Amino acid sequence: MRIPTSLTTDRLVLRPWSEEDAGFAFDLYSRWEVAQFLGRTPAVMTERVEASRRIARLQALEDDLRAFRVVELADATPVGTVMLQPIPASGAEPLRPSGDTEIGWHFHPDHWGHGYAAESARALLMAALADLPRVVAVTYPDNTASQRVCERIGMHRLGPSDAYYNVRMELFEALATEDISADTPPRSS
Repeated sequence: MRIPTSLTTDRLVLRPWSEEDAGFAFDLYSRWEVAQFLGRTPAVMTERVEASRRIARLQALEDDLRAFRVVELADATPVGTVMLQPIPASGAEPLRPSGDTEIGWHFHPDHWGHGYAAESARALLMAALADLPRVVAVTYPDNTASQRVCERIGMHRLGPSDAYYNVRMELFEALATEDISADTPPRSS
């Protein structure tokens, strides 16, 4: 993947995670309001060493994954993370690659409602679609906030799907042939 190693928007800088970010990672992922929509079996971090391990895993997967710590441009305050990763297809365990790439985001509750998720995700999505024909996002059905972000960044709702993770989720997609450079109204299905 030829995604840049850092991106800058009007208000944000997206840069790789480092071990120095473990304190923020622990603060972010130890909160149930963030963790409740992550993974097949959501769980909060309970020890800071888990944050260090997560950062090490992200760094080890850089050929297949781009995970960015998102910070405010003005004062470098950390606000969240956005990422691209291969998404596994549903099926027999262990799950196998689907061939699709997923975009996702996790933001600290202190920074919800500022448009940071949409701003950073759109920047990453635009960079990804310069290299990939399609990017998908999946959300739990009751994660309406992330569904709104998907629509704000130009992704289109395809509806309920059990194609990934062996979990029924709301599926969204963005295609390289579409313009996502500004707030995009939802495409009618």
